[in-house]
Amino acid sequence: MKHTTEYLDHGEVEEAQNLDEALLTINRCAAVVKGGRRFSFSALVVVGNRNGIVGYGFGKARQVPGAVEKGNKDGRKHLQRVPLTKEKSIPHEVLGEFCSARIKLIPAPEGTGIIAGTSVRQVAEMAGIQNLLSKSYGSTNPINLVKATLDALAQLRTDEEVASLRGIAL
Repeated sequence: MKHTTEYLDHGEVEEAQNLDEALLTINRCAAVVKGGRRFSFSALVVVGNRNGIVGYGFGKARQVPGAVEKGNKDGRKHLQRVPLTKEKSIPHEVLGEFCSARIKLIPAPEGTGIIAGTSVRQVAEMAGIQNLLSKSYGSTNPINLVKATLDALAQLRTDEEVASLRGIAL
């Protein structure tokens, strides 16, 4: 089933102003020039309000602080809403893909915590998920794992949404 990621519109972004940021990775790249090496940095940042809104940003700059700042700015442009249950988990099992990174997210009972790798854990924490099981397959690249996780979270549907799509009452 193909789906499109629906980002928050301007009014919803204004509502979600108090966003937290988490720096995931910093990559250093060297370009050899006449005088030696010229370094540039890229930063992967996850932003969210820990209550159902999450996004990621990727920034590149000549210094680390500039890259992190650009990543934060980019993350605020790519926010999406995540449906949560009363137990602060996800409504159903889902599989997300991006390139060769695949991630399976499984709802967990109260008190389980987040059982996931670093990249998936940061996205789940920023989304406000507190109980989650996950398994990643394929690529372990943090950027692709974050994108696969957000793809999985975009596929989530609540019981009410499914009932309205089918035209039945719960």
